[in-house]
Amino acid sequence: MRKSKLNNPSYKALLIDFKAWLDVLGFSEAMQKNYPHQLCEFFYWLEQHNINHIDYIQKEHIKDYYSYLKQRPNKTRNGALSNSYLNSHQSTLKKFRDYLSKHHKKPFNIHIKREKIEDEKIKYCTEKEVKQLFKATKHSHELPRFRARQKALLVCLYSLGMRRNEVVNLMLNDILWDKERVFIRKGKNYKERFVPINHYNLKMLEDYVFDARINFKVASESDYVFISRRSTKISGCTIENDLKMIIKASNKEALQNKNITPHMLRHSIATHFLKAGMKIEDIQQFLGHASLESTQIYTHILKEE
Repeated sequence: MRKSKLNNPSYKALLIDFKAWLDVLGFSEAMQKNYPHQLCEFFYWLEQHNINHIDYIQKEHIKDYYSYLKQRPNKTRNGALSNSYLNSHQSTLKKFRDYLSKHHKKPFNIHIKREKIEDEKIKYCTEKEVKQLFKATKHSHELPRFRARQKALLVCLYSLGMRRNEVVNLMLNDILWDKERVFIRKGKNYKERFVPINHYNLKMLEDYVFDARINFKVASESDYVFISRRSTKISGCTIENDLKMIIKASNKEALQNKNITPHMLRHSIATHFLKAGMKIEDIQQFLGHASLESTQIYTHILKEE
């Protein structure tokens, strides 16, 4: 739904503060956009029903709002909202409830059963396809420093299973060269973790950091591992563009048609670990999942195959 214009000043202030809170917690650019967007729709619905303060929100209001969403037409395509989109609205309200609790404000109750998503499958790359991506970095850009950056990005996204936002915020001193560990300080919900890295992948990071990165303009002025052409911190869009360049350079039609995303590479390493016999609890720790339930989605892949 297009962003509705709010009139209620308290809702406007909450929306701004909620978005700032998400930024502090280290949520991805997409979540910092989607959560406030969906919360704005909820606030607009409250306004239309003369519910002008969050203290007045009752359980029945949440149910009525959810019923409204089920009936609301999809603005980007024909038909109703997908179950996945309905569930994302639930997640937004739950996250906003967490925000209220953390700020000593009265939270509201949410007791709505999540919609079942049929045929939801985790998409991932095969090990052969991952090797093709790494091989493509030999000629994915005309300048060596960008090719080295793209290879290092693959190391972080696949070999280390990092989220896009974690890669963006990776600092030089987060790479513990002697201990063969990478410290993830700005993970989801600011959950910190150490990720092991083998000598082979460490060498690719080393080639980028010590040999290629110094060729970026005023690189010494930045403490971020991945920097742009002007040595500022790269954005999530830059990571996606680099990945697209790698895929194009592979000259593999199957890769080009697969719609590979940074998060798909994270799915890939988790799936490959599971197939290799790694314990699900160890994969959970590797990925930084707060709940084992989040990691168990990969077990369905093995059952299907």
